[in-house]
Parts: sequence; C-alpha cells; structure tokens
Amino acid sequence: MKLFRGGIAALAALPLLTLAACGYGSESKNDETTKVAAGAKKIDGLDSVKIGYFGNLTHATALVGREQGLFQKELGATKADYATFNAGPSEIEALNSGSIDIGWIGPSPAINGYTKSNGKSLKIIGGSASGGVKLVVNPEKISSLKDVKGKKIATPQLGNTQDVAFLNWAAEQGWKVDPQSGKGDVTVVRSDNKVTPDAFKAGSVDGAWVPEPTASKLVAEGGKVLLDESTLWPDKKFVITNIIVRQAFLKEHPKAVEAVLKASVEANKWINANPGQAKAAANKQLAVDSGKALPANVLDPAWKSIQFTDDPLASTLDTEAAHAVKAGLLDKPDLKGIYDLTILNKVLKASGDSPVDAAGLGTS
Repeated sequence: MKLFRGGIAALAALPLLTLAACGYGSESKNDETTKVAAGAKKIDGLDSVKIGYFGNLTHATALVGREQGLFQKELGATKADYATFNAGPSEIEALNSGSIDIGWIGPSPAINGYTKSNGKSLKIIGGSASGGVKLVVNPEKISSLKDVKGKKIATPQLGNTQDVAFLNWAAEQGWKVDPQSGKGDVTVVRSDNKVTPDAFKAGSVDGAWVPEPTASKLVAEGGKVLLDESTLWPDKKFVITNIIVRQAFLKEHPKAVEAVLKASVEANKWINANPGQAKAAANKQLAVDSGKALPANVLDPAWKSIQFTDDPLASTLDTEAAHAVKAGLLDKPDLKGIYDLTILNKVLKASGDSPVDAAGLGTS
C-alpha cells in the first residue's frame, strides 16, 4: 500500500519528537464525578481502556460521552482513561505505540495510518460526526467564490482532511496549486487551528477552510461564511470524525470495544434528543480539557453545523481518499478492510437501530 507523499510521510514521523515532550497528548484528570457502580466488574480483565480524542466540537460524541460518564458506566470497574490531541499524526502515533487503545479522529489521518502500516495498525469501527467545516473569509477582501483566487487561505495541516478538501475544491475551480508548497493560483497557508484566528485578525491570511469551532471563531472576528463544505456532498453528509481502534486491541478485547461503542451510540442518541443539554455538556468538557469554555457566539453556530451519527459514511471516506490522490498528496491506496463494523452493528441491532454499511471497504 502507498503512503501520503513527500511532506505527509514526513509529517507522520514528526510526532515522535513532539510526543516526547507532551506525552502523547494531554493526560486527563481523574473524573471525580464519574462513579463506578457497586459490584461492577472489569471487562476482559482490563484495568483501563485508553481513549483519545481532539478538543473539537466535531469530537463531541467523545466529549459528551466522557462528561456524562457514559464510557465509565459501560466499562464497569475498568477505568476509562483519556488523552486529548491537537493533530491526527500524534494520535495515530499514540495508537501505534499502545498509548491509546481507541480514538476519535478525522478521515485523512485514519487513511494515512492504515496505509502506512500496510493495513495492520488500525480499523475504523464506527462513525461519530458529519459536517462542521466551512470556508470563512474576510468580507473586505473576498465577496464571492471567484475572489478566492489570488488570496491566502489557511488550512489546519498539510494533507489533513480540510487541506485535501480545499485543494480539491480549488482544482474544481480550474486553479492550480502545488500541493506541497501551497503556492499557486491560491496560496494555501498551513496553520494550526489554535493560531488561525489570530492570523486572520492580523490579516496574514484572507480566509480559512477549517472545522468547528475554529470557523465560528473566525466569524466572531468579523469573518463571513462563504461556503459550507456540506453543500458539496450528496445529502449534505460527509465524514468528519471516525472511531478507530488498534487491531491488536480489537482482537484481544472485543468486549471492551463493544462497551466503548455502546457508550458512543448512547452519547449520539442523547446528543440528538437533547441538543441544548448536549451542547452545554460538550462545552463543559472542553473547558476542563483546555481551561476555557467557548462563548455563546462561537458555540451556538458551530454546534448547528455538525450532525452526529453512528454511520461512518464509508463511501465519503473513499471519495476523500480519491480527492487526496487527485491533489497529488496520496498514491492510490487499497482501503479494502479498513472498516470492521461487526461490533457496531451488533450494538445498533440491540438498540433497535438499522445496521450501517462499509461501502465495500469492510473486513470480509
């Protein structure tokens, strides 16, 4: 199998240096509010299950599941341990090293992790979220889609999910951009989501193709939503967050994996049935993780643009991989077997929900 080319392959190695300093993301604090039921037993004899996610609203299934104690409830006396991440490569490295067992992550790092390991490192075992990605621009510099040409547009990282989406969209406009340098008819500026709002405010970028809540932070700084990526997809749905697992952990501890997926399905049901409470719960967990909650003028519009779903929307992952190939960031991958939805469909059936499909990319 092939890897992301050039800079992407190099990026996959960078977390080895970064993680030595940060310990594979931020270690979680003990959840004082989470209680283990009396008489609860360990699952598969495990002392803990290590769960990773990003401090993004697009990972709200994990945020809510943690804040509401759903993971701990399903895991019984097996402790739910958590680590938060800022970038996909570092989470994949943590998964590969065994520092986490299960993680919430975007499609591009999942594809890269799977192909880099020749299909041996991970499986996608469920969906989590769709949407929540927008092109936000400075309205004084850009008033229409055609005005994007010649401007500086930020994306979170070379070869990440939004970077691929923007390069693909630019190509569809007939514009040429070198995928590695980001130079061309549009200048692509790879900028961490944490610093993009400051770069936008300072005028060093004219817009950004970014996930929530960064998009709504830009709007709060005077930006305008020029394009919602969901409008480019059939039924306005595309995968933004998946659930992945180490293959060895899946094989050795299927009951633990089932417990986490039960909690995830329960979290999504609660989110969709109680959007106001769920939004507050996600924001509360963000405040614990980052030290700062999102203000209402950022939280409210960001939340509205994300759909929470157990369906991994597998056909859109295949399309996103094709976009990366077209952009010159990925050699055509063999994604057959990247999904194993067996346990998820078992959980969905037990809860009275319809099974989900791997679009031909599942484990046979």
